Amino acid sequence: MAQLTYKALVRTTEAKETALLRNAESIQKAADDIKAFADDTAADAEALGAKSVDRDSVAECQDLAKLIQGVSTSASTYAAKASDTAKAARAAGDQARTTHAGFQEAFERSDVQDLEHVSRDWFEQE
Repeated sequence: MAQLTYKALVRTTEAKETALLRNAESIQKAADDIKAFADDTAADAEALGAKSVDRDSVAECQDLAKLIQGVSTSASTYAAKASDTAKAARAAGDQARTTHAGFQEAFERSDVQDLEHVSRDWFEQE
């Protein structure tokens, strides 16, 4: 089993934050691309209507544009939630640094060799 240390905690939370931010940006880009498809489909529906294409075909094209727009909206919402999750990861990292950095500094200044052998009392004193 891997040892949980302050440095591992910080490294892990920073990696998660970076990955979540990257994913949120990718999702938002996909949502923007999908919105462009929806806009193109809506424009196609208007063009079909202008060329006297049957009303059922125009209506189907308009319905498709609305569905694609809904997918885009959902993807944007998902991207916003992913961004919120990344912010929460940043807060967790900040909390880890705030809560545990002093312990790490005290441990590094001390002559203690093995973290497993440090008593809880030592941490409380530090």
